[in-house]
Amino acid sequence: MSGDYLLKRDGVWHFSRRVPFNVADLDRRGIVRQSTRIRVVEDPRGAKARRIADQINADLEAFWLGLLNGRAEEAQKVYDAARKRARGFGFDYMTADAVAARPVSEILARLQTIKGQPQEREELAASALGGGVPVPRLMLSGLFNEFERLSASDIRDLSPDQVRKWRNPKVRAVANLIDVIGDQPISSITRPQALDFREWWQARVADEDLDPDTANKDFGHLNTMFKTVERALRIGLGPVFSEMRIRGANNGQRVAFAPAFVQDRFLADGALDGLNDDARCVLYLIVETGLRLSEACNLTEETIRLSGPAPHVVVKPDGRRMKTDQSAREIPLVGVSLMAAQASPAGFPRYRDKAASLSAIVNKVLRGRGLLPEAGQTLYSLRHTFEDRLTKVEAPEKVTAALMGHKFHRPRYGLGPSLEQKREWLQRIAFKPPSKV
Repeated sequence: MSGDYLLKRDGVWHFSRRVPFNVADLDRRGIVRQSTRIRVVEDPRGAKARRIADQINADLEAFWLGLLNGRAEEAQKVYDAARKRARGFGFDYMTADAVAARPVSEILARLQTIKGQPQEREELAASALGGGVPVPRLMLSGLFNEFERLSASDIRDLSPDQVRKWRNPKVRAVANLIDVIGDQPISSITRPQALDFREWWQARVADEDLDPDTANKDFGHLNTMFKTVERALRIGLGPVFSEMRIRGANNGQRVAFAPAFVQDRFLADGALDGLNDDARCVLYLIVETGLRLSEACNLTEETIRLSGPAPHVVVKPDGRRMKTDQSAREIPLVGVSLMAAQASPAGFPRYRDKAASLSAIVNKVLRGRGLLPEAGQTLYSLRHTFEDRLTKVEAPEKVTAALMGHKFHRPRYGLGPSLEQKREWLQRIAFKPPSKV
């Protein structure tokens, strides 16, 4: 705790921490001291000073982690180069102990290859074929960086916000594990330590009344990262984080709004005046289209098509990955959604690739105005309401799937429902719009 690093010096609270042993050769200060600039007489219990010390400590640990990661990256580069050279000579790279255990004929062949190199390359050949480069130790603190490097091709089509959502839970899972078992080489992490981590999460779930799925996500991310690193580096990791799931997870189902509630409360004149114009238009757009929030936020002048007999929006990748192959679709605009698109024909650049920010803003306003009356209801519930309304008028399953961006569980023939056919069903469920958006 940062409070342990506070001391009084000349009447002022100071942060003081010894440089950890594992980074002492990279940071030679011995002890790091920094004033919080908070006088003891004004903060006798150190409450204010502790908050400042927390930030100093967090910055310091981030600095140390950067030093360690830099050293680890350099060691990995040297190791990878040795492996590449060994393959170039026709051999697999092995540590010195492993080479010594090979048949005599292979050892002699390696030695002959080394001796056959020009003098200036002999040392490099010896390190590659004789196992002179140690296998780098991948620390738990470097696990995500290595996983991200190995996953570069898998995430190349994600937008910046999608990368953030992909990255953050994995970084958080690693940080949680380090809190429980400490930073150590991942090759030394054992199944009992993983089970200790599971027990830590079980206690949190019980004490803090958390959804078990919060813990299960950590287990899943760690399992994926460990498997990926093992496939690439072959360092002997077993199934450390498999079969860790805690039962009783909430299925996360959001509760739909009653259509009458949407008509009477959401679409009442002035009901959403607390939202800025873009946020209000996005919400209205979702009402009659069932768009996912991220899909609505990323519409542009090119994908909002208001001319022609059937105004509609086009959902397509456009610099980001679609949730499913079926997500690409065209949705006619009717009622309040048509009004919203006409009011914002160029889309919503304020919230482009920022669906999470918009969700937080809208849900806060809706909650404050009593527009989320049931537990589990959020802005996303409008999408569930949209599907319920199609079901109530008995829209064909193929039409509903085409509008929702869901998979239609039958072989696909032809082009699917036309814009005119989809608009016909949307007009059957359209609400009475407010007088203005």
